Amino acid sequence: MAALPKQKSSKIVTLSVVGVVSLMVVGFCAAQNNYEEVGADCVDLDTRNPDGSYVVVDDDYCEERRYHGSTGAYGWYYAGTRLGTRVVQGTTVRPSNAQITSRTGYVIQRGGFGGRGSSSGG
Repeated sequence: MAALPKQKSSKIVTLSVVGVVSLMVVGFCAAQNNYEEVGADCVDLDTRNPDGSYVVVDDDYCEERRYHGSTGAYGWYYAGTRLGTRVVQGTTVRPSNAQITSRTGYVIQRGGFGGRGSSSGG
């Protein structure tokens, strides 16, 4: 078997080292939990109260495939303070780089890159 020319051999080693280092960096970044944990409540966005609060409704109303358009406007209210059946002092803007979970355990967004989750509670 003929030996590889010296130039080809050094390119293979360099590419292998770059590949290993890249995998280590990706693995390190994935292992970090540098995201905020945020709670969310499903609210009726059409019924904002004079004090700025929204009425909390069942999480099912905030599923992306249901209850939009002419049947109502429901959405997630993030990082709010719960006052009985109402929530205040939060935002309707989805936080980035956050693990977002409803109070009933429904995972809305996983931390890090922000993929949509599935129900883990009920």
